[in-house]
Parts: sequence; structure tokens; C-alpha cells
Amino acid sequence: MRNEEIARLFYLIADLLEIQNVQFKPIAYRRAAQSIEGLSEGIELIYEKGGLKSLEEIPAIGVNVALKIEEYLKTGKMKHLEELKKQVPIDESLLHIGGLGPKRIKLLYNELGIKTVDDLEKAAKAGKIKNIRTLGAGVEENILEAIQFFKSHSRRFILGYIQKDIDLLVERLKKSNFTERVEVCGSARRKKETIGDLDILAISKNSSKLIDFFTKLNDVQKVLGKGLKKSTVLLQNGLQVDLRVLDKKYFGAAMQYFIGSKEHNVSLRKLAISKKYKLSEYGLFKGKKVIAGENEKDIYNSLGLDFIPYEIRENSGEIEAALKHKLPKLVELKDIQGDCHMHTLQTDGTCTMEQMIEAAIKLGRKYIVFTDHTKALGITNGLDEKALLQQIKKIEKMNKKYSEITILSGAELNILDDGNPDIDNKVLKQLDVVVGSVHTGFKQDKEKITRRTMKAMENENIDIIGHPTGRKIQVREPFAIDLNKVMEKAKETETALEINSYPQRLDLKDVHIREAVNRNVKLVISTDSHHTSHLEFMKFGVDQARRGWAEKKNILNTLPLDKFLKNLK
Repeated sequence: MRNEEIARLFYLIADLLEIQNVQFKPIAYRRAAQSIEGLSEGIELIYEKGGLKSLEEIPAIGVNVALKIEEYLKTGKMKHLEELKKQVPIDESLLHIGGLGPKRIKLLYNELGIKTVDDLEKAAKAGKIKNIRTLGAGVEENILEAIQFFKSHSRRFILGYIQKDIDLLVERLKKSNFTERVEVCGSARRKKETIGDLDILAISKNSSKLIDFFTKLNDVQKVLGKGLKKSTVLLQNGLQVDLRVLDKKYFGAAMQYFIGSKEHNVSLRKLAISKKYKLSEYGLFKGKKVIAGENEKDIYNSLGLDFIPYEIRENSGEIEAALKHKLPKLVELKDIQGDCHMHTLQTDGTCTMEQMIEAAIKLGRKYIVFTDHTKALGITNGLDEKALLQQIKKIEKMNKKYSEITILSGAELNILDDGNPDIDNKVLKQLDVVVGSVHTGFKQDKEKITRRTMKAMENENIDIIGHPTGRKIQVREPFAIDLNKVMEKAKETETALEINSYPQRLDLKDVHIREAVNRNVKLVISTDSHHTSHLEFMKFGVDQARRGWAEKKNILNTLPLDKFLKNLK
């Protein structure tokens, strides 16, 4: 699919227009990009089926944007983007440096002629940035940190953004008529936040034809290696994929080995040795006798273990728990009944309230909470008290219109520097669910940002702390916050902490989720949706919760509506 590729181009157009101080258009292009990257179907297929008109039917896609998509699909170029690049001759990678918004990039270009990350790093190391008025030594230091972060993370892929490409690739292999079985392995199977490459295992009666089929797929940019049983390719999106064709008799053992993790496998092999077995990617052996190999579950059972879910194979106690038959019954996507965090066109979302409701109904949600941003976050056109009260009335009408789902009123308010909300408590009391989030002051010291968050949890109207560490994968590190103290306060005040499902957030991290589970802190899994397709991000939040050993009982929004509301503070 070319969705991510085209969405990236529209994000770039938005940034270049913003550098030129163009008003309104950047927001429209970003909304279009969000809409495209969330599509469940390839945008090229949509165009093939219905032409320009079908593109215009995509939410947030007007005729001008549709024409640009058509132009790119036909020619591989966008004339408008090429013109913008000539007007603003900077390298796209600059836009991925944390803390560098379009305004700062323009300032650095005007003052120092900075066009690339290398230019930026040289200027910062030479101490030139701190001499620019409005910047200073602190900004210069932060830029150097952000450059190192960018360099260390830029070669990996955010799984949530590339999952559709993986699914499509697997589907094509399954439909090729050359496979009996196809399985994704490696970190993608363990649902890690990011992956460096992709391992796929297959069973085939005609491995040479399968390898030929695989290497000639349209998405393949380059064939890096090709043999009778294994091939390595580079896809158009830059992802390296290894396909191995294996015999059925040891496929289960190979899955166990290639899914990993390395640390999990080392511990499992040690356990096998202690029981006088030998474990390899070809099977579990007692001397020369094969004990298990075709079925992965048989390997674990033969070693006296319960089958260990893929997500927790990180050598973090799962083997010991499996030996004692004390593995958690991990939460599943089917357990989720509601979604507690989503945005609409009223702020920075790309869809109407009605569109979001109807999409949630299709996914089987029993209740949802609209949590548009509030007034202190001006960049999102945040709602003030009057607008929130108007939204409550609109939600009352929506509940009369839609009988299949309950719509709850809410807000994602801003936790101010003093820990207070940016909305009057009299209005907050009238909302069903309130999410409090830190959106500013990311560079504050640990004591201050922890105190802000804890003060917010003391507010009786704030039910959930949204994306508690503020991180954005491959963009910025988490802000300094003492999660031990935050979890203590969450337990004390009965405030829930959010597991944000948005692929670039996945905040809380898995290790923090596990700590919250151990402390019996209340958790919710929410999508932070800005488009109807983002509602499907819930599966990534569930994957993250599973990696944190969370069970259904740990997640509030697995409860039916009445119990969900009762369990909020």
C-alpha cells in the first residue's frame, strides 16, 4: 500500500507551508494525511476502483488534495510539493528532529543557512545556535540531544504504522497457491513498538516457485539475496524482509526460535539442557529421538511449561511463571467494550462526531467518550467552557439518535504548570469522563512535572491521566517524571492511567504497565483517535497491555458501562 508514503508527502507539504507562514492550509493537509494513513485499503486500489470521485469521498480529502493524489499515483510526483521544495530548500529529515518546529527551522535557515541535519549538528557543536536571539544555550543543547535521538532511532519502523503492509504481504503469500502455512516471526510477532526488519516462515511444496513469487512482488524494491529455501528483499518502504521456506516436521521449532526473543530462547535452551534435552530450531531432542518439532505448543508442554504468549517472551519471568502454571490470562481485543479518548473536527480531529460514532458501532464498541482538546492548547483550536457545554448538549442528541451505543461527554484538558486544569471545575463536573494530559513544559525537571501530574490527580473531576510520560516514538523521549510517585498517587486517588494506543505513543510502555499491574493501579486502553480509522488502533494498545502482563481485570474499559462509570474515581 502507498498510504503511508502519500500521507508523508502531505505532512511535508503542511510543514513547508507553515515555514512560509501560510495560514489554514497546513491544518487541511495534516488532516488529509491523517485520513490517508488510517485507511484500511490501499489508496491506489481506491483510485483504481472509483477514480477521482472515490478519492474525494475519503474524509478530509477535497478536490485539490484528490487531484494531487491522482497526479502522484500517475506520475510519481507532486508538482506543488516540488515547487515548495525549491522555495524552502531544506532536507525533510530536519522536520523529524524533536523540538524543531517549522518556525525554528525557518529561523535557522534564515540566520545560518541550515538545510540538513548535518548542517544543524555542525552549527550546534560550533556554538552558533545559542547566539541566535530567542534561542540560546538551552535550545542548542536540546538540539544536540534530539539529533542523537534521531540518529539512534531513525532506522527502525513503528510497527503500528507498518502493520497493514505486513498483513498485506502475508495475505499475498497465502493466496499465492504456493504456501500451506505462513507465519510472521521476530519482534513483529512479539508486538514490539518498533521493528528493524521482518522474518516470515512458510511451508511450501514448491519452494522455488514461492521464492520467485516473493521476489517479484510489486512492493519489492531490491532483491538482496535469493536461494532455494530463503530470500531477502527490500520493500519500497525500506523494510527488509527475510522469507524462509521450511519443512513441516520442524516448523513449530523454527517458529519458537525465530519469534524469540534471544534472551527467552537462551533461558529455554538452558531449561531443556537441565532436563537432559536439546532444543534447536529443528526440534526438541532426547538424544537422537525427536520429542517435538512440528507444533510449537508441544515444545513448551514437553518441557513442563504452559504455552507462553508471544508478547511476553522477553525472559522477564515468563518461563518461571509457565513452570508454576501461573501465567496471566492476558487481555484480548474482544474484551474491550469502550474507548475513552478521541477527537473530532471541533478541535484537531478529521471527522465529525457522527462519523466517529458510526465507526465505533461497526467495531462493536458499547460506549465511547469524546475528549476534544481544551482551550489552553491553542494549536488544536481547543474548546472553552461555553463550547464544552454546547458539546454536552449535542451528545445528548446523539444518544437519542444512536441506540446501539452510549456516547459519553468528556474532554482532554491541559494540566497547567501548577497542576490545575485549564477548564473551570464547575464545567468539568458536568462531563462524564475527564482525561488530563501534560501537553507543554516537556523540559521541566522531574520534580516539577511529577508534582504537576500528582496535583492533577488530586482534582476530583480528573478521571484519567492521558499518555502519562508524553513520549513520541522516534520523535521525543519521555519527559522526566517519577512514575513510582505517580502510581502511588494514582492508587491513592483511584485515578486511572492511560495506555495510549496511538502507534507513535504507546504510552505507557510495557514495563510501566507491568508495574502498574503489580501495584493494582487502574488502567484504561484508549485510541486517541483523530480519524475513524484510528479507532482500530485499539489492537496496538491491547498488544502493549499484553506485553505488560495486563489481564482483563486490570483494564477499566473492559467493563460494561455501568461498572466502568462506577469504577472511575
